[in-house]
Amino acid sequence: MSEQETKRTAQGPAQQADHAARPSPLQGERGGTSISETVVAKVAGIAAQEVDGIRMGGATSQAVGGFIGSITGGSQTQGVSVEVGQEEAAIDLVMSTEYGKSIPQLTEAVRRNVINRIENLVGLRVTEVNITVGNIFFPQEEENGETQREEQGG
Repeated sequence: MSEQETKRTAQGPAQQADHAARPSPLQGERGGTSISETVVAKVAGIAAQEVDGIRMGGATSQAVGGFIGSITGGSQTQGVSVEVGQEEAAIDLVMSTEYGKSIPQLTEAVRRNVINRIENLVGLRVTEVNITVGNIFFPQEEENGETQREEQGG
């Protein structure tokens, strides 16, 4: 094992401390950039929905959101709340998962994707992503519901 490889494998928690000590890409000597909670919430909501088998929001918010979304064109922030500081963000998600898929695997995939997207696209460090699974859904029922609405002219 080379000296570089030894250094890399020995970094573990120290590497995380180094990550926290690094200056934010949003704060520079020529000025700072502030990111609104709305932007962080939208990126988090989109990132969560990139994982197959996820629907954002609980059962009630999905029903209301579906109705409002049909009028307004949809909302990527349904089921998302965030706290945003100058350099960090904490994210809470409420979602439904597809029946038959592993909830721990889905939520970990969502967590990884949300952290990756926020840190790379927005430039904020993500301190936590808390996920509440409030419901499950059956894709067959959603398909049947879409077919019935189309037949009814809706």
